[in-house]
Amino acid sequence: MTKCTELASPVGTLLLAASANGLTHLLFADTCGQPLRAKSRPDSDGSAQSSRILEDTQSQLAEYFAGERRAFEVPLAAEGTEFQREVWHALTEISYGALSSYGALAHHIGRSRAVRAVGAANGANPISIIVPCHRVIGHNRRLTGYGGGLPAKRLLLELEGVGFNGDRIDA
Repeated sequence: MTKCTELASPVGTLLLAASANGLTHLLFADTCGQPLRAKSRPDSDGSAQSSRILEDTQSQLAEYFAGERRAFEVPLAAEGTEFQREVWHALTEISYGALSSYGALAHHIGRSRAVRAVGAANGANPISIIVPCHRVIGHNRRLTGYGGGLPAKRLLLELEGVGFNGDRIDA
């Protein structure tokens, strides 16, 4: 069972969902929120816990957008394949303001030839911002696709101190 809530943010409305085990989704509502809204239902097995997780997440996101938080401390409960979870874990190891590429992530998890699969797992990340897929850029130092759109990705990176020269990331 999950509980959902919406949060207005500098990058648009975010849709958050949590179970008693942790945050399950942090999505951009205008791009993929409808299916999650339909899944929302009372959380009879852990309503207080999932509510607390959502409140903590909202508070930590507010601190992040205010420039006061660099790391998140909420339990995560994203569902995915073993490979996806491995990629998502690797994403959490990219530091605030740091960048990586799909190739570097593939190498990091010991699967250098799986660049496209890493890209697909990155694109399937259900917990944007907290699992920082926005920190993955193309090998040519240009922004690549992002579930919330490239303007949101750029805003998140600029918030973290990443500089741009036109549409390229400053070296």
